[in-house]
Amino acid sequence: MGSIEKPSPVLMFCAVYGQQPESLQWARLQMVKTWGPIALASTEMQFQDTSYYEATMGANLRKQLLAFHHLRAPEDLPPTKIQSNQWEKQYLESGTFDVQRPVNIDPGYVTLAKLVLATTKDRDHRLYLGQGIFAEVTLHYKHGQWRSDRWTYPDFQRPEYHQFLEQCRELLKGKLRVTNDPIKASQQITGLIVDPLTGV
Repeated sequence: MGSIEKPSPVLMFCAVYGQQPESLQWARLQMVKTWGPIALASTEMQFQDTSYYEATMGANLRKQLLAFHHLRAPEDLPPTKIQSNQWEKQYLESGTFDVQRPVNIDPGYVTLAKLVLATTKDRDHRLYLGQGIFAEVTLHYKHGQWRSDRWTYPDFQRPEYHQFLEQCRELLKGKLRVTNDPIKASQQITGLIVDPLTGV
C-alpha cells in the first residue's frame, strides 16, 4: 500500500485575454494584488486559433501567459478559479463594454510533469475538485518536451506556448531544488522575477 504524502507545491499559472490592452492590465493588477508578484510573462499574442469566444468576447483578441513568484498548494486551484470568475464579473460591471465578456482569466498550475487548468465545465477527461470546479491536464511533459492530448486547446499546441511553459518548468525546478517550502523558495529565488507592469 502506498503511503499518503503531501504533494509538492506548484507554480501558479494564468492565461488572460481580451480585446483591449486595458482589460489585460486590469486583470494583471488584480492578480498581483491578490496572488503576489509575477515571475514570468509572455508577450501579448494574437488569439486566433479558434472562433469559440467571438460571440461573447468579440474578434481580434489578445492573450498573455503569466506565472507567479510564490508557489502554491495544488488544492488552492478551486478558490483561485472562483476568484478569477469574480474578477471577470467585477470588470464587466465596472463600465460599459461592446461585448458580454471583456476579459477572460484562466488560472491553473504547472508541475514538472503537467499543466493543469481549472474550468467550470465538465467533460470526460476532467476531474471534479469541489466548489463547482473541475481540473484538466491540458499538456504533459515527456521525453524533454511538452506534449498535447486529444483535448488540448489549439493555442496550447503552439511552440511559443511550450517555450513559455519550459521557462515555467525551469523556474519551478529551481525553486524546488532550493527547498520544498514554498515560502522559503519564494524568498530565495529572486533573480528570475520579471513584472510585466514594471519590467523589473
